[in-house]
Amino acid sequence: MQEVRWGNTDLEGNRMSPKLPINNAQTISDFLTLAPHELSEETSEESSKFAFDDEAFLARRETIGIRFELELLKPEILLHEHGIDHTITVFGSTRFVSHEKALEMARDAQTPEAKKNANKALLHSHYYESAREFGGLVARYNATQELESNKLHICTGGGPGVMEAANRGAFEAGDKTIGFNISLPREQHPNPYISPGLSFRFHYFALRKMHFMLRARAIVAFPGGFGSFDELFEVLTLMQTKKVVRFPVILVGKDFWTGMVKFDQMVEFGVIDEADMQVIHFVESAEEAWNIIKTHYQLG
Repeated sequence: MQEVRWGNTDLEGNRMSPKLPINNAQTISDFLTLAPHELSEETSEESSKFAFDDEAFLARRETIGIRFELELLKPEILLHEHGIDHTITVFGSTRFVSHEKALEMARDAQTPEAKKNANKALLHSHYYESAREFGGLVARYNATQELESNKLHICTGGGPGVMEAANRGAFEAGDKTIGFNISLPREQHPNPYISPGLSFRFHYFALRKMHFMLRARAIVAFPGGFGSFDELFEVLTLMQTKKVVRFPVILVGKDFWTGMVKFDQMVEFGVIDEADMQVIHFVESAEEAWNIIKTHYQLG
C-alpha cells in the first residue's frame, strides 16, 4: 500500500485538521527513501551542486513539473531515435502464463490448492499463447516493410503475463518491441523480451498512459484486472471526448468482456451512445485481431 502522510500543518505552516492528509501519493522522496535532512541541503556542499545533478533537489515536491516533463521527454526522444512512429498497445493480465509453464505447474502440483491454481493456469494459458501469436503476426508484417514509417511495433507495460507474451511473440520473430514499466510497491521487473534500449521505467501512471497513446494505432486488450480496465476505459474516454483520433479497440474474449461490462445496457440506459461502441471489436483469436487492424489501415 502507498504510505499516506498525515499532519496538522500545510506547506505554509497553517494548521489543518489532523484527519486531512498532506499528500495522498507516494512522493519521489518516499520512493528514493530520502530523509528530511537530505532534502534540506543545509551545507554548502549540498547547496552548491548543479541543479541537474542534485537528486535531492529534483525529488522535492516543488520540482514535480520537471519530473513530469522528463518522463514525457525521455521515451519520446529515444523512440524517435529508434524510428518508431506507430505502435499497437497490448493490455492484459499479469497472471497468465504460457501453456508450457501451466503444464509444468500441473506436473508439480501436490496440494489441492496447487492443483486448483494449475488448472486455472492451464485454462487461461491460451490467452498468453494468443498474445504471443499476435506479436508474431505484427512482427512478420513489419519484416515485409522497408520503411520504418510503415511499421507498427508491439508496445506493452513491460511486465509479465499478457505483456510478456506480446513482447515475446514480436521478439522471437526478430522485431523491435517496447516496454513501458512502472515502479510498484512489489517491484515489477521488465520481461526479457523487450528490445535493448526500448525498456522504459515510469514513476507516474499518467505519463505512462500518455506514452501508451501517443503512437498507438490500435489497442488490443486481453482479459485482465483493475489495471487493464483502467487503461481500456481511459482509451475509450479519450475517443468519446474526441481528444484522440478514433482507431480500433480490440477486445479478445467476448464472453469475458461482455460478462464483466454490460456495454449494451450502458447504451440502453443512455450513459453512452451507440456510436461510442463503433470503435470496439470483439474477437477470439490473434488472427482476427490482426485482420481488423490490417483492414482498418488497408495494410498489404
